Amino acid sequence: QVELAESGGGSVPTGGSLTLSCALSGNVYSRYCIGWFHQAPGREREGVASILSDGTTTYADSVKDRFTVSKDSAKNILYLEMNNLQPEDTGMYYCGYDRDPSTFTPSLSELHYGYWGQGTQVTVSS
Repeated sequence: QVELAESGGGSVPTGGSLTLSCALSGNVYSRYCIGWFHQAPGREREGVASILSDGTTTYADSVKDRFTVSKDSAKNILYLEMNNLQPEDTGMYYCGYDRDPSTFTPSLSELHYGYWGQGTQVTVSS
């Protein structure tokens, strides 16, 4: 069992920045994949970034050059640095832990993940 806890959300103006955190606890494997997901109001959850425990990353086209995912392995904390935020970035942000650590591949698919945090709200005002 793995537990995830997101934090760092808030309200910013267009063009602002936020850094979200995802703290892992419980039975965390040495090899894992973490995904960051965005759920806009009234829409389904969409993957924006993914990172493997070896540092390999992948991003959705909509956030490339604006978002950066990183990790602090010693603390088991993952980060999502978000720059030049736009109103369409508004919504809940979730981190997910992969359903099957043996696959060890980054993924923006919700189906890849079996454990989720409670989410953190990001609001970008125009």
